[in-house]
Amino acid sequence: MRFSLFIHMERYDDTISHEEHFENLVELTQMAEAGGFSTVWIGEHHSMEYTVSPNPIPQLAYLAAKTSTIRLGAGTIIAPFWTPIRAAGELALLDIISNGRAELGVARGAYQFEFDRMTQDMKATDGGQAMQELIPAVQKLWEGDYAHDGEVWQFPTSTSVPKPKQAQIPVWVAARSPESHDYAVANGCHVMVTPLMKGDEEVESLVQKYETAIEAHPEISQRPDIMVLRHTYVHSAEEPEAWRPAAESIQKFYRTFDAVFGNKVEPVNGFIEPSPEEKFAGREEFTPDSLHHTAMIGTPDVVVDRLRHYEQLGVSEYSFWSDNAMSHEEKKRSLKLFIDEVIPKFAQ
Repeated sequence: MRFSLFIHMERYDDTISHEEHFENLVELTQMAEAGGFSTVWIGEHHSMEYTVSPNPIPQLAYLAAKTSTIRLGAGTIIAPFWTPIRAAGELALLDIISNGRAELGVARGAYQFEFDRMTQDMKATDGGQAMQELIPAVQKLWEGDYAHDGEVWQFPTSTSVPKPKQAQIPVWVAARSPESHDYAVANGCHVMVTPLMKGDEEVESLVQKYETAIEAHPEISQRPDIMVLRHTYVHSAEEPEAWRPAAESIQKFYRTFDAVFGNKVEPVNGFIEPSPEEKFAGREEFTPDSLHHTAMIGTPDVVVDRLRHYEQLGVSEYSFWSDNAMSHEEKKRSLKLFIDEVIPKFAQ
């Protein structure tokens, strides 16, 4: 099982500048590379300070010059906000700049908040068609001349300029439903999943959907990978209560997620007030005690045991999700413990 870092600049107030946040992102990425992580993933979000990432490509291009081995994943671009020609060309250029280290993740999009600002009256629930149309079009553009006449996009004979350095940039699909797993496998894509606030039983369920999709497509020549993305915080055994501030910080992330997803709170200069804790009365999954056990929070031994279970399920890649409202120094301590005391237990 490989390990990767999933990271964004995240701001809950303006006490730290964007410049300092990006310096912190670069430092954590360089730590991850030195620690043996396979990939760094940066997603796409718009007009929200708690995930500052209007385009992962320039960030990854900068990281290409600051690293040498770690792979650079756009994880994920939101398909309805792109066009196939733009996506193919930008990812191919990243692949050239990074000497063949680019990876592409694609999602349909989830926040109506973003669709209201990035599209003309499109519903977030309708983004799946764009995702399913964009992926094969991008793959064909990487190969050479291609004309497209689809429901979402139409364009005359075109090609990706430049062409990728890799024979084919790996493509990942953000999947949850059986249909999205099936689409990914049928189209030669890898699968990325997140159990969000649910426990390891959700990981088992998502892996089963992936396995069902593989069984339904005996024609595929190569088994795709599956990545599990999960909020992660490692603390030492000498600090048995260190889980609580981590769980509370992850709770703040999800309370902000809830406010954005609900799309009823007006942002103030990009900042969106987290939903109040009392809103979640009776919803156990939002409590710090629950998040202590559902998020990947614990001592190195606890984390290793849970990751062993993921490995036994057949998970190909575990992505250390660093977005959690904690300070940079706290994130560094957690990442260092993961590198020093977790990763060596999985060395080949």
